[in-house]
Amino acid sequence: MKEIYLDSNATTCVLPAAVAAARQAMEQGYGNPSSTHATGLQAKAMMDGVRQRASGLLGVGDGRLMFNSGATEGIQTAVLSALCALRERRDAGKRIGSLLLYGATEHKAVPESLAHWNRLLGLNLEVRKLPVDAHGRHDLQALDALIGDTAMLCTMAANNETGVISDLSAIAQLLQERGADAYWMVDCVQALGKLKLNLAATRIDYAPFSGHKLYAPKGIGMLYVRAGAPFTPLMMGGGQEAGLRSGTENMAGIAALGAVLVALDDGKTFRSHAELVAFRAQLVSSLERAFPGIVFNMPFDLSLPTTLNFSVPGLSSKELLDLFDAARVRVSSGSACSAAKALPSYVLEAMHVPQWRASSAIRLSFGPLIDAATIAAACARIERCGEALRSSCLLPSALAPSPLDGAQDGVIQLSVDGQCTWLLSDAASASCVVIDPVAALVPRLAAFIRCQHLALRAIVHTTAPADHGVARLALLQELVIEQVGHVDIDGELALGQQRLRRVECGENHVYLLGQRFAFIGTLAPEALTPLLDAALLTPGTVLCGARDDGSICCTVRTAQEGIVPAADLQLDAASLPAFLRQHPDAILVDVREAYEHAACAGTVFEGCAVHSVPLSRLAGQVAAWLQQPQCPLVFFCRSGNRSARASACLRRLGHAAAWQLNGGMAMAEATRHPLAIAA
Repeated sequence: MKEIYLDSNATTCVLPAAVAAARQAMEQGYGNPSSTHATGLQAKAMMDGVRQRASGLLGVGDGRLMFNSGATEGIQTAVLSALCALRERRDAGKRIGSLLLYGATEHKAVPESLAHWNRLLGLNLEVRKLPVDAHGRHDLQALDALIGDTAMLCTMAANNETGVISDLSAIAQLLQERGADAYWMVDCVQALGKLKLNLAATRIDYAPFSGHKLYAPKGIGMLYVRAGAPFTPLMMGGGQEAGLRSGTENMAGIAALGAVLVALDDGKTFRSHAELVAFRAQLVSSLERAFPGIVFNMPFDLSLPTTLNFSVPGLSSKELLDLFDAARVRVSSGSACSAAKALPSYVLEAMHVPQWRASSAIRLSFGPLIDAATIAAACARIERCGEALRSSCLLPSALAPSPLDGAQDGVIQLSVDGQCTWLLSDAASASCVVIDPVAALVPRLAAFIRCQHLALRAIVHTTAPADHGVARLALLQELVIEQVGHVDIDGELALGQQRLRRVECGENHVYLLGQRFAFIGTLAPEALTPLLDAALLTPGTVLCGARDDGSICCTVRTAQEGIVPAADLQLDAASLPAFLRQHPDAILVDVREAYEHAACAGTVFEGCAVHSVPLSRLAGQVAAWLQQPQCPLVFFCRSGNRSARASACLRRLGHAAAWQLNGGMAMAEATRHPLAIAA
């Protein structure tokens, strides 16, 4: 199935007309606009035409509009221009104010630029955040108190994470009423094509734009400079762009941007505001059906209709991203520039939303080129994602519980912040035991136990709990249970036909599930020698610890021998078909969680059986795989991170034929190889 791209605030595809215009500029209109011959004059005429059209659409008036590489360069140029003027004014003995003020929800390029040029120019002004209210709009009372001492003010037209539209008119009015002479930059990156702009009629001094946010290629942008606003070129050289920005112009990018502006002007190519609002309403309805308890982190009436920001109780942003990605719906966890840092959204923190929402938010954004069919398909897949979560017991459901997946002994590993909780479930007796509960995992444990209609037989600890039993009590309260059973005086507890046995090892408890599994808590493997000597363990017993160090599990043998996995664990998507032909007995193992596997539509690899063994259930399956050490195992996931852990675990356990798909399904889809079918 085709991917559905809903991350347009990060970047967009390129409009077909823009691709054609760029190609024409490269193949035929390749002249240098600074050349005086006919070919150069033709190129200059094209560039001037694009500038004229942009000036009309943006209401530039007597202001200047230059082409550049994008918003970051535009922000740098605006900040440099304003700060150079401020230094000149100060050197001339004029008062300039002591604050460089920026909205708390601005793109990181703004405060970073302010700090950079403030330092290099030796101004040593204070760079300060302007607070926002609970809706994400600038706090006008705070601005009123600070504006008299502000040398430069930086705000944005619309926020890239939440879509919240700034009240620029109110800011302008405040500047006028207070007679403020601060320079004002407004980041208009998310406004292009979504908000009506008439820049010359405003108090705005600088406004940067970026083409790739509205169907133009990356590497092309514009900067508006108000008539009379100070200007210092960021780049000096051949004097292009009337001396405002030297360097031979990006003619292919300008031509492509021109095609997008033509589409904006024709009133037909892009959806109307009313259509976009209706599309958002459809998505909201499907999200609410899919995710009970969903919270939207932006006010609809004050936001762009093309942006939704939401959080789902009990689900992290990574879990939701993995789920959407499995369904081939592309969303993000915030600004693309910050996504790799895995930190809570500073935008939402500035709005003072609860921490769990700031840490687990998802941004869904689309552009004005989207059509009704894409929205309908997106809604269907979103609701499929909800069903996948319900079937995996991660969301409340009135449906019958899904059967346990048959992983050996139902050994499930849940991890958070480097700590592990183990859940042992027995399908035949519909009962379970929790080992070393962690408070942060209690909602997940309770949801699974309720959904599967399991009877909680016991909650046990391998050592005295550091939380003094808080997690145990919280789990009992979640399940509305006053008390549960315990390991009896003989140190055994029946779990269906299985026996969980407690043995003492110094001051620690070790829980044995036959000779197959040993839950050792934080105990060092070498401390288990007495249990091995007593034949309570075997060299092949799987050891499950209470710390998540990335290894998942080990065996007594590997703990003693310290086996290091081989380095050649990877297969790339291009070589996978040949590998599978060479090894027809290979087993393909999807280590994504069950809800991700369920969210996939159709098969993952054509003509190949795929086994779903989530990473959280890997420990329960390793013993069976180790009995066939020569049978090739090929692990895969979304990006390759989890499958790398799985293959390394098996190699460490002595399975010499464990591999992983490098880059995961993301790279497999990118190669478009016949074996890799988009799920």
